[in-house]
Amino acid sequence: MIEVFDLAIIGGGVNGCGIARDAAGRGLSVLLCEKGDLGSGTSSTSTKLIHGGLRYLEHFEFKLVSEALQERETLLYLAPHIVKPMRFILPHNKSMRPAWMLRVGLFLYDFLGRRKVLPASRFVKLRKEVFGKYLKADFQKAFAYSDCWVDDSRLVVLNAVDAKRLGAEIRTKSEVTRVVHEDGLWHMSIQDRQTGKITYAHARALVNAGGPWAGKIAQAIVKNEEEDSLRLVKGSHIIFPRLFDHDHAYIFQNDDERIVFAIPYEKNFTLVGTTDVEFEGDPSHVEIDNDEEVYLCEAINRYLANPVGPGDVVFAFSGVRPLFDDGADDAKAASRDYVLQLEGGMPQTPPLLTVYGGKITTYRELSEEVMAKLGPHLHNASVDWTADEPLPGGRIGESMEAFKEMVELSYPWVPQPVLERWVWAYGTRVEVLLAGKEELADLGECFDGMLYEAEIEYLRYEEWARSAEDILWRRSKLGMVMSEGEQRRLYTYVENGFKFS
Repeated sequence: MIEVFDLAIIGGGVNGCGIARDAAGRGLSVLLCEKGDLGSGTSSTSTKLIHGGLRYLEHFEFKLVSEALQERETLLYLAPHIVKPMRFILPHNKSMRPAWMLRVGLFLYDFLGRRKVLPASRFVKLRKEVFGKYLKADFQKAFAYSDCWVDDSRLVVLNAVDAKRLGAEIRTKSEVTRVVHEDGLWHMSIQDRQTGKITYAHARALVNAGGPWAGKIAQAIVKNEEEDSLRLVKGSHIIFPRLFDHDHAYIFQNDDERIVFAIPYEKNFTLVGTTDVEFEGDPSHVEIDNDEEVYLCEAINRYLANPVGPGDVVFAFSGVRPLFDDGADDAKAASRDYVLQLEGGMPQTPPLLTVYGGKITTYRELSEEVMAKLGPHLHNASVDWTADEPLPGGRIGESMEAFKEMVELSYPWVPQPVLERWVWAYGTRVEVLLAGKEELADLGECFDGMLYEAEIEYLRYEEWARSAEDILWRRSKLGMVMSEGEQRRLYTYVENGFKFS
């Protein structure tokens, strides 16, 4: 017998997983299908920031900025192990926006944010601060303000983990190949992309959270003939060996009126981005090009005392942002706000909700709004709940530092660098990873002194990791530091069915 779900979701990015968690927590039966890995598209290729978007104020997007700013401290509370406060340094460039404009903009940014934890913006004299010595001597003044950093791909996975805990069925490597509605239900054909097996499911409501593919899903699968409402914009990032020895980030104004971030990343690196390039083609295959690398290097070299070039780049990644097409002439001016399009909902036509646009900062609020729109069709009267319930691993107590000390006392036999990484990746779920383990030998074989079999098994069974790439680049960032030989060894291990031959 084919199961009937209250809600089916196509797309396992941050919006799809956030909606699955919210709906399952309201007591609905939920099925989520992702054709690849969780967060393998746009949601793992962001600039890793929980922020309001300071530059959006110039486009008068006050509602978007206000809502995003107020989410910062909510997410900091919900997931303190993967969301961290960060101070940003905005140097005053005399050839661009005047100092008074920056001061007014940051005052408004603070006001809209309604801060309780994050410190306010302030004026700084660069020559008196450690972060000033990394900038050219021409820059004397700057402003410091607060936002947050996030491990974006882990944010996606944690929402999926909690959705599963609440009863949702999460299927990765599962592509929805056909959807039709009949007798008030959506009828879905789902193909496992590894085995080729076809299964079927029914749902009373359907959410299209396909990100860059949302328009194609609406057109090709659910037979929506309307013009694609998405505008695809490529954003690329480059990564250098650490460029500065402090924990502040920089936000640099560029002469094309865009801004570029330089952010401390994974202890030993600096992340620089992003670009805004109109994109046409398959979002599954997107790569940075030489022009983008040159653009980003030139943008930060206007400020850095020690210039860098494309030859200094050690890693790069690109993603496609699915922006709602609001008709803006320029990609950088296109709105980052989301639009929810609800169709159907009549007795013989089940509801279909398509998510257009959005940003990682506002995924939780978007999920609540989705449920508000679908609730009447699902006879769901429950109240919003996700703002008060920490994500898995997030109940750490007084502070992350105190929690870290407690974990180190509880597991003194785990190598300190490994345990520290686990604390910031898994939070209290370190206890799940280490359940039944009493000594180092219990962790199994180790790859490059950093990745143990015990963690791989945890990621496999608790977090849907099905490939070495899932492990190295999304569940962790160990691909940046693990040797090529050990990476090949891990790939062989996974291909052999997660065992040594």
